[in-house]
Amino acid sequence: MTSLQTAPPSPDDVAKAAKLRDAFNRIRQQIGNVIVGQDDTIEQLLIAMLAGGHCLLEGVPGLAKTLMVRSLAQAMALEFHRIQFTPDLMPADITGTDIIQQSESGARQLAFVRGPVFTQILLADEINRTPPKTQAALLEAMQEHAVTVGGKTYKLSEPFFVLATQNPIEQEGTYPLPEAQRDRFLFQTLVDYPTREQESRIIERTTGSITGTIEPVITGPEILEYQHLVRLVPLPDHVKELVLDVVRWLRPAEPNAPKWVKNWVQWGPGPRACQQMVVASKARALLHGRLHVTASDIEALAPPVLRHRLVPTFSAQAEGIGADKIVARLFEELPKRA
Repeated sequence: MTSLQTAPPSPDDVAKAAKLRDAFNRIRQQIGNVIVGQDDTIEQLLIAMLAGGHCLLEGVPGLAKTLMVRSLAQAMALEFHRIQFTPDLMPADITGTDIIQQSESGARQLAFVRGPVFTQILLADEINRTPPKTQAALLEAMQEHAVTVGGKTYKLSEPFFVLATQNPIEQEGTYPLPEAQRDRFLFQTLVDYPTREQESRIIERTTGSITGTIEPVITGPEILEYQHLVRLVPLPDHVKELVLDVVRWLRPAEPNAPKWVKNWVQWGPGPRACQQMVVASKARALLHGRLHVTASDIEALAPPVLRHRLVPTFSAQAEGIGADKIVARLFEELPKRA
């Protein structure tokens, strides 16, 4: 996988890819000991972490979003912290702060007390319940994997992931994430209700005396190695052209954009959408046992990559047309590629 386009994978690359797929299948099995269903959500979380990205989980209360993230951290042997975002939460409550400490000799000096962001998996619970100033405190950590306090920069442990949740049904007293911060998330993943059969299993599993346990499968250094492997997956030229078509056709100012896009889309996705769609598709290809990206990877991941990067027009929203419907129609009109 040393060349982006044509070099065949080495035997070592093939062995690593097989090991990665086996590891993540076992992670799914471990999480399945605690979580019923939510297969698509779990896969998107795994893909986001392999791609080195952050994920925004949206769903109504009671769908086990917090338990899912905690279980993922346990299966990966990663340090886990949870922050419950509230209207009175301050930036220092996330990043940490300098405090004055007195030594045994009586001298006073500043000492930095680390906040909960110093972890490997950070669950930002109900991130839309805290003011923009505190939401912005996560921006540097998400992008730079570091925080700056009192003029000093502190690096975070690697790997580092932010998995944020938000409640879509309670809008009173909330602070919707600005577009610039939403764009920092690789995926916006929708967590849906379970099926009737799944809900029956949830009742059986959670109201009895037997509880599921999770055993660690991989470690942080192994995740970093797999992240490097993902970057080596070849991207065929025709798939790259598909990515460019998808993203550029969703910009209403683009000359080649369909007329209905100009009517339905107020703002389209930026270049980061192309980058993250490609890296995420490379991770998906490996998890599905392939050593190259296909158009099916792009089509499968386009909704979670694009739904928080599109701003539908007022007329589209009035007709009940959201980002997912816009992306689905686009793929219906694009030329089919292998």
